[in-house]
Amino acid sequence: MSDPATELDVLVDGAVATLTMNRPAKRNAMNDRLLGAIESFYAAPPAEVRVVILTGAGGHFCSGLDLSEHVSRDAEGTLHHSRSWHRVVELIRLGGLVTVSAMQGAVVGGGLEIAAATHVRIAEPSAMFQLPEGMRGIFVGGGGSVNIGRIIGADRMTEMMLTGRKYGAEDGLRLGLCHYAVGDGESLTLARELAAKIAGNAPLTNFVIVQALARIQEMPRQDALFTESLSAALTQTSPDAQEGLRAFLEKRAPSFGEKT
Repeated sequence: MSDPATELDVLVDGAVATLTMNRPAKRNAMNDRLLGAIESFYAAPPAEVRVVILTGAGGHFCSGLDLSEHVSRDAEGTLHHSRSWHRVVELIRLGGLVTVSAMQGAVVGGGLEIAAATHVRIAEPSAMFQLPEGMRGIFVGGGGSVNIGRIIGADRMTEMMLTGRKYGAEDGLRLGLCHYAVGDGESLTLARELAAKIAGNAPLTNFVIVQALARIQEMPRQDALFTESLSAALTQTSPDAQEGLRAFLEKRAPSFGEKT
């Protein structure tokens, strides 16, 4: 199906949904309608969906904020707009679904902020990671100072923003901006393979992995260790854990329950 705004194409195939940002003439620059369409999906996904593949049409992932909309905002409007980005980014990062990003071409500014919120990131040779805010006289506003900084560190992010330096897929792999660097036209193929594999995991375990690890990294050590113990107790005493153990002992694939 297609989103009514036509800015986002949504295809649901069982437990996997593919979301394609569809503004190819703008290299999928993020406007309010596209951001709203992404938010609407993550806020109320189809019940059967466990994993999302996020990609872009026309050879680009997302070239960032649509600056033609940005110039019309005053300080208060920009503040509220930034907070709306934060809301969407946190839905992607912590909303409960696992998201795999398949990236080609521009992964720039806000596009990199969106990608950094996804859980598994795949880049083709054409992928280009950049934070050009310093050259535009602006600052990241879509969670990048937290989420991109968490991945590559504040020092590296500072240099990227000051110089507008561009990184390709192999550099992105080295820095952690992507987890896989693949050949031309291979990102969606791998994304589908990984999405199917992840969708076959125990739903509760997927949920806890996504929810707990991101928070544990931000906790004091003793709080983090206690949270780890709670997460282990919750998952390891679940019916799916019992099924996983039986399947291992019986040398068969597990059959996990419905989405939690």
